[in-house]
Amino acid sequence: MKKKASPLPAEKSGNILILKHALKNSLDFNGKANPKVVLGAVLKEDPSFKKDVPGLLKEIEKTIAEMEKFNPRQQQEKLQQLAPELLQKKEAKAEGPLKPLPNAIKGNVVVRIAPSPSGALHIGHAYGLCLNYEYAQMYNGKLILRIEDTNAENIYPQAYELIECDARWLTDNHLSDVIVQSSRLGWYYDQAEKLIQLDKAYVCTCDADQFKEMKNRGEACPCRHLSVKENQLRFEKMFGEYAEGEAVLRLKTDIQHKNPALRDYGLMRIVEHVHPKTKKEHRVWPLMVFAVAVDDHELGVTHVLNGKDHADNAIKEKIVMEYLGWASPEYKHWGKINFEGFELSTSKTRIAIEQGHYSGWDDIRLPFLPALRRRGYQSGAFRKFAVEIGLSLTDKTVSKEEFWKMINAFNKEIIEPKANRYFFIDDPVKVAIEGTPAEKVELDLHPDFPTRGKRTFTVKDEFFLAKSDLNQLEPNKIHRLMDCCNFTLNGTKYTYHSAEYEQYKNAPNKGHIIHWLPAQAKLKIDVMLDDGSTVSGLGEDSIKNINESEIVQLERRYFARLDKKESNKYTFWYLHK
Repeated sequence: MKKKASPLPAEKSGNILILKHALKNSLDFNGKANPKVVLGAVLKEDPSFKKDVPGLLKEIEKTIAEMEKFNPRQQQEKLQQLAPELLQKKEAKAEGPLKPLPNAIKGNVVVRIAPSPSGALHIGHAYGLCLNYEYAQMYNGKLILRIEDTNAENIYPQAYELIECDARWLTDNHLSDVIVQSSRLGWYYDQAEKLIQLDKAYVCTCDADQFKEMKNRGEACPCRHLSVKENQLRFEKMFGEYAEGEAVLRLKTDIQHKNPALRDYGLMRIVEHVHPKTKKEHRVWPLMVFAVAVDDHELGVTHVLNGKDHADNAIKEKIVMEYLGWASPEYKHWGKINFEGFELSTSKTRIAIEQGHYSGWDDIRLPFLPALRRRGYQSGAFRKFAVEIGLSLTDKTVSKEEFWKMINAFNKEIIEPKANRYFFIDDPVKVAIEGTPAEKVELDLHPDFPTRGKRTFTVKDEFFLAKSDLNQLEPNKIHRLMDCCNFTLNGTKYTYHSAEYEQYKNAPNKGHIIHWLPAQAKLKIDVMLDDGSTVSGLGEDSIKNINESEIVQLERRYFARLDKKESNKYTFWYLHK
């Protein structure tokens, strides 16, 4: 009979939580358990231990010392008894078009999207946000919006509201939480002090250019060798005595690392610029990688999905987490997506808006989400685009034509069944079709859903036709007013032919089908086109029954969204064909 592993002392004392994570960490790293990593795992599972972290760490170190008396096979047997789930691969088999994430457990996945508040989100941001959202949905997990506003010099105050509004729209209001980094400075200060106390960080007062030269040569600066006590004093001085640029809190790493970017990089610096939220209350601010590392741990982020230009940042964040004894998330990156033909610079667009070149972030000509949402694009179209592109390290170029073709196709799938049909005649010309009998014409609001209702027209022998349609009519051919009647053109004379569609369809001299309005139509319509120009004309009276923001199909023209409803005029925004 196979002999069972003997109980470990920690097991006898009831410290099962400590023991199972110590065993798991030891088996994962060839018998070398890291007390601080075990600490992070224990605290993550049971935060109540935070009330005595030093005592917990001593107990973990004692447990590891006891555990190392057992060989790996015995450790594995013991973990199998205590927590067999930790020996299993954590990757969940989630069905769907997206590739599975490593070590993802249904119900436990937490992802985040972290834009800076420099302006509204654009189509590039939409891809990243939607991809994170779709993975959160795939694993019944959470998506956190974290607004990274620790750089006061590049903040556009209105962006806080714009970004949250865009993010809630893209996710159908399924954000799990909205976090603003400037409200979390206490967290960063606490962890900075811990790193100094651990002798893992130091306050550098070297000239920036001189430090860069030393770092590039792989040489430590004089500040690196100061005592913990001296660095604690210097850190206090950053809050009142040092001027901007005089002191930087740096992380101690391998000063001769092959990648210079990973050598003693900055964690916190002094910024005197007035912050739109905190004003002058704070002057010591975290650099991005430090704030991200702290937030990802505190918010329980399990998977970080972002562009591969953040690959070095991921390494930096993991080093910070390792020093603090935290388990790091899984990092997955996507390749660069070049949206060819689009101007996606937030700063340039902001300047153009301020100079009056655009009316705002929702100017119809812009590829920014407020504009696209106002036009009538649906969030589901952007999510489907993100899934179609997927999570891949391969760089991609998406041309303007290709992007609109994909987005418009995805959007049409969503809106086509919902959009009722209406007649709109741009640049209208009144014509008389001799012999047309007076009658009522009934048309479905939607041809695929006849029970939705009808539109009724009273017609006689005069109609409004679009000038562009008139110009394409050929003489001596049978043309048709859509769902109304057939007619011929002889010279300048329009003559009624019949009302039957079959006669038009089977005519050897068949001409065009055009749309129309009865001569008594009076509803003025403007349509804002995607190039910023406007076309004007007349619409059928049934349009009065629709509400602002409703999307319709203007027959034989395009889909459009009702932007503004006035007593004497209705204004639509062009969506797509």
